[in-house]
Order: sequence, then structure tokens, then C-alpha cells
Amino acid sequence: MAVIRDMIPPFELFQPAGVDDAVRLMEEHGDQGWVLAGGLDTFDWFKDRIKRPSAVIDLGGVDELRGISAGADGGFAIGAMTSLTTVAESADVMSAYPLLATAAVTVATPQIRNQGTLGGNIVQDTRCWYYRSGWPCYRAGGNICYAGTSRSMNREHCIMGASRCVAVNPSDTAPALVALDAEMVVASTSGERTYAATDFFIGPDLDIERMTVIEPGDLLTQIRLPAPWSGARHYFEKVRDRKSWDFSLASVASMLNVEGGVIRDARLVVNGIAPYPVRMGAAEAAVRGREPSDETGQMAGEIAVEGSRALRHNDYKIALTRNLVKRAIRDAA
Repeated sequence: MAVIRDMIPPFELFQPAGVDDAVRLMEEHGDQGWVLAGGLDTFDWFKDRIKRPSAVIDLGGVDELRGISAGADGGFAIGAMTSLTTVAESADVMSAYPLLATAAVTVATPQIRNQGTLGGNIVQDTRCWYYRSGWPCYRAGGNICYAGTSRSMNREHCIMGASRCVAVNPSDTAPALVALDAEMVVASTSGERTYAATDFFIGPDLDIERMTVIEPGDLLTQIRLPAPWSGARHYFEKVRDRKSWDFSLASVASMLNVEGGVIRDARLVVNGIAPYPVRMGAAEAAVRGREPSDETGQMAGEIAVEGSRALRHNDYKIALTRNLVKRAIRDAA
């Protein structure tokens, strides 16, 4: 297990002025380079000496990665270095994408939201304490999942989507972005690529050492939001042990397009139950053409937990997921 220390290991600091400089430095230093955004995840790794990069690339001076701007298609683009406070308090976001504003304001505390960035919240690593403490698990390149054994402490871990590793995605904004059909723009020295949010997050069956499509040399630069659904109803709820600071035990984000009292289209996404935000496609299909009622929500909740499998200490997440999905349908504002 890691020994917590007061001193961060030494490294060489680079402060690029633009995206091109940043990705060039990332390619130059490879797996010995580390990208610093808000620093809230970074300093945990460094203080515990689990991560020891030889070069840190500080994005604080890359102004093009900040801000919220209107897109040509009626949507908006948000720079990855935009603070969570800016996202949560933006009049444009609150008006067009209240689901994202609601999710952003639930992150940790006001002080952390002031410093933390939207991009950092999206790409942060899992909070599994075995992994974060330096245990040589699958995700760290070892040959065991310490959280998945019969004697493990795994109250916060997966009930679905596991493949050797049972760690969960910790992001509060990720399920909202998936529900909003957002796109993630990734830059590298090879050019720019765009991913649908639902494809951006990956599970251990694809790569057990990553939670997103981001590879060494890649930089998340922008989050693009499409034109908002007209008259859509949204719902976001985060369940945690304490109201402030804590990561979620589970969260739900939903978008419902209701016309004539009937659900015409739906997005239902649950996070904290798998290594990625889970889009509940079967439940979405089942609620289309139905009223957003308690009965419809109950049906959707039952469908959402089909195939779930509890670990030793997290069977409560099955009932929690069922009820979150139910409320996301029944109580959509």
C-alpha cells in the first residue's frame, strides 16, 4: 500500500501557450508526461507518489481551452479548461442545458468547482481505493482485482459492466453529457478527432487501464452540445453519503421529449454503477409512447437493472438504480 508523504517527487514543468504546443510536448514526453488542468486529481496522485512523471504540462495558460461559445448549428461549445463554476452559473447553459448546469453544481464543493474544470471532471481516473493506493491491480498493470474478491471492501463498485476490473466512473457531468448527445473533441499531433459522448467512455473489456478513448498524446479540447430539444424535460439526481465533497454512489441523468402527454424520445443514463456512464437503451425504448407516470417509471427501473450483479457489499445499488430511473421518468421537470 502507498505511503502518504508531504513532498511531491520532482518533475520538469512546461507551460504551453496554445494547443499545438501542448500536444507537441505531450508527444515528446510520451508516457513520462502528465497533463495538468485544475490539478485536483493530479495532486492526489503526486502527493501519494503513485504517479511520478518526469514532465508536467500545465494547461493553465492555454486560453483557447476556456469559455462557452455559440455553435453554428444552434448548439454550444465549451472549452475543456472551463471551470465547473462557470458551467454551472452560465446563463446560456442554465437556459439551454439545465441538465448540465444541475450536474456541474453537484460536484464536490464551491472551492473545488472554482478550480476544477469540465474536462478534468470528464477524464478523471476512477476512485477505487485499491487502485488509488498503489495496489498492483489489473488497472495498474497487475494480475488481480482486489475489489472483486470475496473478502473485498467494494461498497462503491460495479453492479454491471465489469470485466476483471470492478471500478466505476466517478464523473458527475459525464452522464449529463451522454444524455445531451454531446460530442468530445480530442486533439493530437495527428490532428483533431470527434467522439460521441456515449463512445468516449470505455470499459475494461476494451482497455482495462483507461476509462476513456484518450491515449498518450491526446488532449480533450472541447465539449460540443447540439441544439437543445424543444420543450424537453430533464432530471438529474446524485446520491452520496454526504451532501458536499463526496463522490456519488450512483447518479442519473435523463432527457424526455414529451408531446401531448406522451414520451416521444428519451435519454436515460446512470453513472456510478459501471466503469462508464450506462445509457439505458432498453429502458429508453420501453418508455417511448407512454405517459411519464409512476407506472412507466417503475417499468423503466425494472428494465434498467436487468443483468446487474452485486458484489459483496453493494447490492443496495440495484434498488438504488431502479429507483433513480423511476424518479427520472416520473419526476422530470
